[in-house]
Amino acid sequence: MADKLIIFDTTLRDGEQSPGASMTRDEKLRIARQLERLRVDVIEAGFAASSNGDFEAVQAIANAIKDSTICSLSRANDRDISRAAEALKGANNARIHTFIATSALHMEKKLRMSPEQVLEQAKLSVRFARNLVADVEFSPEDGYRSDVDFLCRVIEAVIAEGATTINVPDTVGYAVPELYGNFIKTLRERVPNSDKAIWSVHCHNDLGMAVANSLAGVKIGGARQVECTINGLGERAGNCSLEEIVMAVRTRKDYFNLEMNIDPVHIVAASRMVSQTTGFVVQPNKAVVGANAFAHASGIHQDGMLKARETYEIMRAEDVGWSSNKMVLGKLSGRNAFKQRLQDLGIQMDSEADTNAAFARFKELADGKSEIFDEDILALVSDESVTHEKEQYGFVSLSQHSETGERPQATVVFTVDGKEVRGESDGNGPVDASLKAIETHVKSGAEMVLYSVNAISGSTESQGEVTVRLQNSGRVVNGVGADPDIVVASAKAYLSALSKLQSKADRVAAQG
Repeated sequence: MADKLIIFDTTLRDGEQSPGASMTRDEKLRIARQLERLRVDVIEAGFAASSNGDFEAVQAIANAIKDSTICSLSRANDRDISRAAEALKGANNARIHTFIATSALHMEKKLRMSPEQVLEQAKLSVRFARNLVADVEFSPEDGYRSDVDFLCRVIEAVIAEGATTINVPDTVGYAVPELYGNFIKTLRERVPNSDKAIWSVHCHNDLGMAVANSLAGVKIGGARQVECTINGLGERAGNCSLEEIVMAVRTRKDYFNLEMNIDPVHIVAASRMVSQTTGFVVQPNKAVVGANAFAHASGIHQDGMLKARETYEIMRAEDVGWSSNKMVLGKLSGRNAFKQRLQDLGIQMDSEADTNAAFARFKELADGKSEIFDEDILALVSDESVTHEKEQYGFVSLSQHSETGERPQATVVFTVDGKEVRGESDGNGPVDASLKAIETHVKSGAEMVLYSVNAISGSTESQGEVTVRLQNSGRVVNGVGADPDIVVASAKAYLSALSKLQSKADRVAAQG
């Protein structure tokens, strides 16, 4: 009998810690529904104590998601744990994930606590959490760089207090596969009550080995839970990639001999949704979900593929959700066809009004674009204008003039708290002129640290998806806009980013 590998997705918590990747409640809920459709075992919905916004997001997800366990992160103190338990009240299956640093460096420099104080705090926190929920996960932050003897004492103590999952994070991405796998194995062998808990791995990608380290923790160390994110999203170099873990274990079942609940056909839809929501574009050669993951340019490869696809493909594209459905929507497509495609993509609108708004935008887009692809639809439903989020700034219209030898001019009409205003400016190009036209009125003082354009589908008719990253007073936000006109998409993205800059939701950085 094969063991089961638990997939713990932390896109909505650890993934959200990427600069500019913070999501609204509705965006988080939309992604959580896609994760449920993917049949993720545990969804870490957020860090309930970090802000009112995160509390509300965890609460909304706990109330809406029925098939996955919903988890909230908390520091090892009663306030955080109580807040997490309150947010999780509506969950069918709730988990509190509490953590405290155990490495000498973190205890001395960050916590300013002695090892004995950390041990006592860990015990008290797990005991308190266990009285509130039946499922408690404990993480020794910076566990991989912790003293093994001390770590064994801490883990033994928290299991005795009722921790049901022990997660050993490589918080700073320092591990290498063989050493990390043996580290987990050593801990399991030395902790007397190790069999009373499920062991978990949480690896960061600073050296590009998060997936390899996680798989070593599973194969060598005996861990049976992997913590990961869609597209490997996460701060610094990112987290362990869910799609790579799932397809590695699935494709090499001969080696891992593990079962999973995951339905991989929804992987690509989840990847697109996370990418378009956060503005973090997936690189074309990204394993499993990159645009080139199943493309074959070499003549030798193409010849082999035509004769037998197994010659160069170890996975089938359709198994992870790359569409083999050639039916493309257009301007003659009706509401039912549109709603069916939303369902096929795993998109659940919050209300009929939202569906109608998205359908109206679909028809508007179809009037100017002969074929509407899945990527276009995902961009439509990711647009701020079809969500409940009230944005301070909203796009209305844009006109611009540019010709060779002349300085471009732009006029942008947009709303500020519902009231229309107009900005005009020239610039080095039409995009520059348009964004400067917005700034003539807003005067945000923000610094643009990223401007990125991505074609949503592969033709000159494609919508352009623009990501704008702004920084101001220590806050970093991403704005995303999509439109067949790149200049319009740029203005939408800029206004979206400005709206997020105005949001005062505080976040408390936490790393498990």
